[in-house]
Amino acid sequence: MLRILTVLGARPQFIKAAAVSRAIAGRPGLEEVVVHTGQHFDANMSAVFFDELGMRAPEHNLAVAGGTHGEQTGRMLAGVERVLRDVRPDWVLVYGDTNSTLAGALAAAKLLIPIAHVEAGLRSFNRRMPEEVNRVLTDHASDLLFAPTRTAVENLAREGITGDRVARVGDVMYDAARHYGALAEERSRVIEALGLVPGGYVLATVHRQENTDDVERLATIVEALAETAAELPVVLPLHPRTRKALAAAGLLGAAERVLRVIDPVGYLDIVMLERRARIIATDSGGMQKEAFFHRVPCVTLRDETEWVELVESGWNRLAPPSDRTAVRRELRRALDATERGASAPDLYGAGNAASLIVDRLVGVASARLVEA
Repeated sequence: MLRILTVLGARPQFIKAAAVSRAIAGRPGLEEVVVHTGQHFDANMSAVFFDELGMRAPEHNLAVAGGTHGEQTGRMLAGVERVLRDVRPDWVLVYGDTNSTLAGALAAAKLLIPIAHVEAGLRSFNRRMPEEVNRVLTDHASDLLFAPTRTAVENLAREGITGDRVARVGDVMYDAARHYGALAEERSRVIEALGLVPGGYVLATVHRQENTDDVERLATIVEALAETAAELPVVLPLHPRTRKALAAAGLLGAAERVLRVIDPVGYLDIVMLERRARIIATDSGGMQKEAFFHRVPCVTLRDETEWVELVESGWNRLAPPSDRTAVRRELRRALDATERGASAPDLYGAGNAASLIVDRLVGVASARLVEA
């Protein structure tokens, strides 16, 4: 029995992991144990959330939340280490770029347990971002690096990570978009509930610390979205951090007057909101890709993006909130774009990344047994 221990902590990681968990469950001789660090625990990550994903609840919940980056990562590392000593897995599987990712990788590395990193090789080249530090350290600690794109493979090669350690498998988020897009069409009624017209609204999300902790950047985003709302409704599911930041900056009232501010919604509802939007404006890394998968133009409210292929192909537009003119200009250009529904380049594989990941995990483990 090949035992895989998966470390997760943020909502998007569970969505990515669900695709791989389905592939693991479909293979005889494999067992998965899921550890939830508790990094992003909220009411939406209840049994309903896991039911939506078709994923069982994690076997271990470390309930680590809050504190500085160092405090949080340290507590997670200690908690994951305890579970690893008990479970003794053959692989530790980590996703993306959160503190949970780094803690899982470090705990495994200290115990000499092989590490596999999904979404390896992404780089924004901005070391001020905690996520960038997490990505780089996790990649260099990992034994298997599952890169989603050609650019990610090239980034790893520049850092000396090459050969059989690296596998370009495509993006597991594409697997998720295909699977949950179909489910959302069947089950979600959010468009009707909010009285929205398909293709007749803008979906916006803001949650990154670089935006929520900077009053000027936050004000720029709200003002630009307010201008857009004069033309089309702007739906803003409000992340708790963003609500608190808007209130502290005295911007919450203005936002609620001109934008369709709503509470966070379930995953299938957010997928449906993405699929039916005219454009998406976001600082989320995952939503940039989901917009592309659903063929909806996207404006990224950041100074840079790790998904450079989307910008190069014209599907994504960078709008640094430090530049008020740029945010307004890129929102306008996206609204005027004609790409929606058009054919798009093959950037992220064929939607079978999860099965390729599991094949490689099994293959490498089998080769180790033969060598032993």
